Formats: sequence, C-alpha cells, structure tokens
Amino acid sequence: QDEEKWDFVLVSDIHEVGSEKEIKRKKFLDELSKKGFAIKKIEDKKLFYGVRAPKQIFRKYQQLLRNPDSRLQNSDVHQEVPVTTRIRIVNFILNNTVTPDLEKLQDLKKKKVFEAAFPLHEKEEVREFLKEKWARWRSVFSQQPIEKIRCYFGEKVALYFAWLGWYTYLLGIAAVVGLVLFVAGITVFSSSQVSKEICEASTTIMCPLCDQKCPFWVLSDTCTYAKVTHMIDNEGTVLFAIFMAIWATVFLELWKRQRATVVNDWDLYRWDEDEEELAMQLINNLQHEPRKYQHSYFRSTIVLLLGLVMIAVLIGIAHALVIYRVIAMALFSQSSFEFLREQADTVAVMTGAVLHYITIVIMTKVNRRVALFLCDLEKPRTFSQRENNFTMKIFTFQFFTNFSSLIYIAFFLGRINGHPGNYVRIAGKWRLEECHPSGCITDLFIQMAIIMLLKQTISNVMEYLIPWIRHKMNKKKRRPKKRSLMLGEEEEAEDPCKRQWLNNYQLGEVNPFSLFDEFLEMVIQYSFTTIFVAAFPLAPLLAFCNNLFEIHLDAIKMMRLYRRMVPRKANDIGIWLQVLEAIGILAVIGNGLVIAITSDFIPMVVYKYTYSPCMTENSTDVDCSTGYINHSLSVFRIRDFEPDTKVPEMLPDFAGDEIKECRYRDYRNADDYSYTVQFWHIFAARLAFLILFEHVALCVKLIAAWYIPDVPQSVKNQFLDRKHNDLRKELRWVMPQEGA
Repeated sequence: QDEEKWDFVLVSDIHEVGSEKEIKRKKFLDELSKKGFAIKKIEDKKLFYGVRAPKQIFRKYQQLLRNPDSRLQNSDVHQEVPVTTRIRIVNFILNNTVTPDLEKLQDLKKKKVFEAAFPLHEKEEVREFLKEKWARWRSVFSQQPIEKIRCYFGEKVALYFAWLGWYTYLLGIAAVVGLVLFVAGITVFSSSQVSKEICEASTTIMCPLCDQKCPFWVLSDTCTYAKVTHMIDNEGTVLFAIFMAIWATVFLELWKRQRATVVNDWDLYRWDEDEEELAMQLINNLQHEPRKYQHSYFRSTIVLLLGLVMIAVLIGIAHALVIYRVIAMALFSQSSFEFLREQADTVAVMTGAVLHYITIVIMTKVNRRVALFLCDLEKPRTFSQRENNFTMKIFTFQFFTNFSSLIYIAFFLGRINGHPGNYVRIAGKWRLEECHPSGCITDLFIQMAIIMLLKQTISNVMEYLIPWIRHKMNKKKRRPKKRSLMLGEEEEAEDPCKRQWLNNYQLGEVNPFSLFDEFLEMVIQYSFTTIFVAAFPLAPLLAFCNNLFEIHLDAIKMMRLYRRMVPRKANDIGIWLQVLEAIGILAVIGNGLVIAITSDFIPMVVYKYTYSPCMTENSTDVDCSTGYINHSLSVFRIRDFEPDTKVPEMLPDFAGDEIKECRYRDYRNADDYSYTVQFWHIFAARLAFLILFEHVALCVKLIAAWYIPDVPQSVKNQFLDRKHNDLRKELRWVMPQEGA
C-alpha cells in the first residue's frame, strides 16, 4: 500500500517522439532518476508522471535538522517524516533540479514541456476530518481544528487560519460596541438641539449649490440629512475612536501571545528559515554554494523612485475621481429629472464611490504587476525575503488605491473650495464640490459604506464562484466515459492511481501567492475597520459578518476546489505583523484627524464654551448649543456674485426683491469675506485636540503593549524545563565517561 503513495505528479502533453519538447522532458526525468526518484507513467489524454523521493533524502534532512532535544533520546530510531515536510522537500528538489541544458522546472513549464506539477490530495483521515468538520457551512461558529490544518497544509496556512479566527473573534467585541453606539445615535439623535434648529430654520436662505440652474434654498429642506449626520457625528464617536485605537493594540498583543502558545506546541519557536533552506540546497546538490547577502544603494534608489512614481499615479487617480464628482454634480443638477436635480450631491457621491470600487479592482491587478517588477529589480536572496519585499510594496500601493479618495473626502472636501463670489474652479469652469450644510462626515460615511459592502459582497462571491463553476464544468466534461463501460466493452483493469491523479489534475491551479492574497485582503479590511472608524461605526460589524464567511470560503476552496497547496513552514505571520502595527498607528492619526477636522465636534464644543447663551448670558435653563447653526453660517451679499453666474430665481414664498443676501457654511466676515476671529479660535482648538488625542491614544497603546506580555508565562516555563532537562541529560552522559 505504501508503495502506491506518490509525492508529486507532473503533467505534460503527449509530444511527438524525437521532438525538442520530448527530449527536454526525458532529460529532466533522467536527472530525477539519477537522484533515486521512483517514476511511474500513466497515459490518458495527457501524460502523468508520478514521482516518489527515495528514503535517504528524508534521512539526510532529519540528520541535518535534528532538534537538539531529539539527539539524545533516539539517535538511531527513524521516525517517519510528516507528509507536509515530505511534500515540501520534494517540491524544493523538483524546482531546483537542473537539466544538462541548464533548465529548471520553471523554464520547462514556460516552454510548455510540462504543464503542471502538484502534490496530491490523499485519502487520509486528516483530510476526511477537515472536509467534514471544517470545510462545511454548518461549522461556521465552531472552533477551527488548527492542529489538523497544520498536519495537512503545513504551518503557514495553519497560522493564517489561527490569525483569522482570532481576529474575527475579537472583531465581535468591537462590532457589538459599534452597533450599540450606532443604535444609541439613532435613538438619541432626533432630540439633538442642532438638528432641531436646522429643521426649524425655514427662513434661513442658503446660497445656490451650483452656478447655472440651482435655486436659492431654505436650510430646513435638509432636515432629514441633518438628523442622519447627527446619528454618526455625536460625542460617542470620539469615545469609539479611542476605543478602536486601544482595541487594535490589544488585538495585536493578544495575537502575539496566542501565536507563542500555538508555535510552542509545534516545536518551532527557535526554528531558523535560513538553516532550513541551506539544508535543502545541500541535500539537493552537495556542490551548492550559498547566495551571499547583497545590498546596492543604486538599486534601492531606483526602486524607491519608481515606487514614488507609482504612488503619484495612484494619487492622480484619486484626483480624477474628484474631477468626475465635480462634473457629475454639475451635470446632474442641470438634468431634466427632478429626482436627479434635487439629490445631485448624494447621487454624485454614490456613483463616485462605485467608480472608486471599480478603480480598486482594476488597480489591484496593475499594482501586482508593478510590485513584482520592482521585486525582481531588487534581486532578493530567498523566497521569504522576496515575499517580504513584495508584501511591503503591494501593501503600500493598495493602501493608496483604497484610501486616497477617502482621505480627500475626509480632510480636503469643502475646505479648499473658496466662498461665494470667489470659488475655486477646475479649468476655470467647474466649481469644486462642497460639503453638505450639516457636515462632511456623511459623505465619508456613504463612501465607506458603499466600498465596504461592494468589496465584501462582490469580491467574495467572485472569489468563490469562479473556481466553483470551473470545478463543476470539469466534472461535467469527464462524465461520459463511464457509459462506454456499461455497454460491456472490454477494458483492462484501470490503474487505481489514474482516477486519483485525474481528479487532482482537474481541480483549480494553486497560485504560489494565493495565501498572500488572502492575507492582503484581510489586512486591507483591517485598515478599513480601524482607520476611519470614527466616520463609520458599523465597519467592525460588516467585517465580522464577512469574516465568518471568509474562513469557510477559504476552507472550502482549499479542500474541495483547488489542488493541494505545497505546505510551507513558518513560526509567525511574518512581515504582516509589522504592517498591522503600522496600521494601528495610522488608525490613531486617522481617527484623530477625522474627529478634529471632518466632524463638527470641535466647532460645537468651542461654541458651547465660548459663544453660547450659557456663557454670554449666564442662563442655565437653555441648551448650550442653542444658536450654533446661525453662528456657523456666514452672510453673502447677492450683488457680489461672479459676473458669469446666473442669479437664480427667487423662492416662491418670498417677495421678489427681498433676497439681498444668502448664507453659506464658513466663518467669514460679511464685508470683505476674510476669516473671522472664531475661525482661528476653532482652528487652534482643532490642532490642540489633535495633539492631545494622538498623544493620549499613543500613550494608552504603549501602556497596553507593556501591560500584556508577548509570551505567556506557561510557554516560558515549558522552555525553562526543557533546557534544564537537556542539560541534566548531558551531564549524566559525561559523568560515567569521567569515571572510565
């Protein structure tokens, strides 16, 4: 039975005898035979070659990488090498075997000599267990069998699922807090003084929102919008932003502990990747010389410059989206549909968000190409180093792709557009958009909601459906063969391997970066849930629901739809930890900026404690934010409009000659439109709050990081005991010799 276990299967087309491809294939297989590999050939519509490595290869591996602990107890007992290690070694040797023409398997695949090489999904009990208990929708809420995943897919995949499970578990807490705040906003917001004032302001005439067909309008028209804004933009938001900054730190600290516990059970705590790679190289070829470390400032400079160019392009795309929204706004507000005219700004923001999502999808593919190209320029030494370089680059690019538009909406929208009579224009023609009178945070909320919903629904559906449909199509293709057997045609007994190899071949191909893609998707989602969470308290809830599905989507894809992954060893999630820590710091800065700049929290606080009736008249029975709306609008004289602006029709309820002035949202003087004292007062308060918020949040993060130790005491104690016992054994071994 054991003889029939094959480590890898190579697939190739049936080439003509004597053709160049056939010769190349023979040379490669001969090299493998020289190394002692057993090779079995099965012919179908393609040629399948099963390869099995000789036992001495694994003995060498065990000998070179013995744990110091095992050296003493069982120096002569050969334990079986685990299947995952077996596959990893064979994969390494296959990829590093060189034919006499100096070609490796990778080159032969490019030249279509071989079509595919993959390890097999075996009928082991581990696999059956995982298929039944893990890769099923009904096990959504049950604990993941990390140990079993490790036995089947290797440490790296197991760590990904351990991390994802832990992240989802802690997201649950953040989701509940966010939901409570959101519900509190909904129940409390209708009673807010500010939205009451907006709803009652039926005599406050506002300046037109565009140049041509827009009328003057009355502030009370935006009553519902104001209520919605207050639902998101209230005092609770500040607390939630601080809570999420602390949550991000605690999550990472607890993950470090979790990881230490998991890895300690695997005996990988002190495992060294370089040593592993060198050992495999030597097993494959004794004459092998290691690649030396290299660093060239010239290359680094070029990579840096190209990276900056790429970032500039991504920021340019964000600008293009801004221009789209400005022009869309102008066109919608002049359209013949009444609905479009009245909701022009909301529709422009929504279509802008959908467009942004489409650019994200397209640019993700472009970013990948660019990042790979930059990686090849750097010539990294090992696979893991290459992966780290690639990670940093693609994360940076993806970050700008996903967030540049949001950053614009959060911090620039409505702050750089001038004032009536002197607007900032694109190409001298189109006015830059402004925020809604009840604040800019709603625009950010809409944008975040649309992108998160689209990203999570469409991307997940596509990610699962495409391989699933391909899988079903392949199944259909190979049905008819059985019927010919029914008719009683003679057929020689079918090789038991043939069916298994064919089934494996028909599964989807595994991309070497597939695990990387899953990580990237989750890390970008993590940035969405932490960086602008002040504007979108529902982000953690959406992420939580998405991840419950994500874990099982990934599980089903790996178990049922794709060929088996080549297991990789790892003892942590690698450079992703640094990326997550960087996001944690960005989250503090981002949320501080959202509260200080985007939200109306600071202007309202300043108003309450300096200009409000509570302060000026010492009357305690009124709400302190009474009069805030009137205070935050400036006056504009109609006769100062720019010459090319059509002064709009007057409102029907007012007599034609009454409107001499209109109001707009800013702190400017009525005579020369310069900034008022209040503007600078609020500006100073915003800066002070920002500095205070960031320092407090970062201090709390540092305290949390210090308070929670990275490695649990139990793990440290196990280590201590192990060392102690080993040293004892060494001594016992030395003592009798001295006596001799």
